[in-house]
Amino acid sequence: MQVGIDSFAAWEDTGLSISPSERLRKLVEQIEYADKIGLDLFGIGEHHRKEFLDSAPTVILGAAAARTERIRLTSAVTVLSASDPVRLFQEFATLDLLSQGRAEMVVGRGSFVEAFPLFGLRLEDYDSLFAEKLDLLLKIRDNEHVQWSGEHRPALSGQGIYPRPLQDKLPIWIGVGGTPESFVRAGQLGLPLMVAIIGGETRSFKPLIDLYRESGRQAGYSANQLKVGIHSLGYVAESTRQAANDFYPGYARTMTEIGKERGWPKMTRGHFDAQLGPQGALIIGDPDEVTQKIIRHSKSLGGISRITFMMNPASLPHEKLMRATELIGTHVAPALREALDGNGD
Repeated sequence: MQVGIDSFAAWEDTGLSISPSERLRKLVEQIEYADKIGLDLFGIGEHHRKEFLDSAPTVILGAAAARTERIRLTSAVTVLSASDPVRLFQEFATLDLLSQGRAEMVVGRGSFVEAFPLFGLRLEDYDSLFAEKLDLLLKIRDNEHVQWSGEHRPALSGQGIYPRPLQDKLPIWIGVGGTPESFVRAGQLGLPLMVAIIGGETRSFKPLIDLYRESGRQAGYSANQLKVGIHSLGYVAESTRQAANDFYPGYARTMTEIGKERGWPKMTRGHFDAQLGPQGALIIGDPDEVTQKIIRHSKSLGGISRITFMMNPASLPHEKLMRATELIGTHVAPALREALDGNGD
């Protein structure tokens, strides 16, 4: 099982009393440390909101590429609906060259909508934009010269797309939430799946993951091609009590603010604590408890091959993020690799 960390570069209105420049510098320092202690990957999200500094993830990942040697560098996720697939491929191909073949991307439709008016796109085209741009992105990945036409972008008539990445086939994962059509699409295309599970019970996603695997099987893809990863809100400290107490205040503030936009109830400690239980989606605790919870989640979902911890919605200070990174890299990841084989069985 691959183990990694995702970050949205949280900053504004999160209680972090540092400058944007210092926040990004410390984020690159965290990625460098994650590489040093043997984590498998580090992902940077994409948002166009005041409280996050990740609107240009490939720039952050490029800075990290120059200071790391082994760790894979990925998006988490790229808002493909609001991106030009040609430019996006060029950026990640360049990152792949800089990192000597360590770039990946996770593409999705995005859970926020700010990018659509920002880039002159219509929300009513939410689904068609993603489907069309994913089709083009995959054609660019597989072909140096591309013949293509669509509704939302000027046609390509054989132009070359450069540079080409170092990897023969740049890894592209599909990032999904809870829409069955998204799971089916990923399976039909034979693309690895990254599932964002940020609340409720993780095992409730089993029917959707089964749908992905069955769609992929019917399309002729092998089980080894149909990888499943989980992006989870998580945090590790020396004790479960400390982890929960560290994580809750910033998490509650963030979820309550987002809830105002989406009609969710105010986050309470009772609701938070309920999700810390054996089946709850939050992966928060001491190293042993977190390890056992990930193993349970993997078994309940029929096996997963990747888990990423999303820690910074909790507005944790850099020192706590670094300590959690250390515990994940030196305790959780080795224990998971020992307990689970490559298929997460």
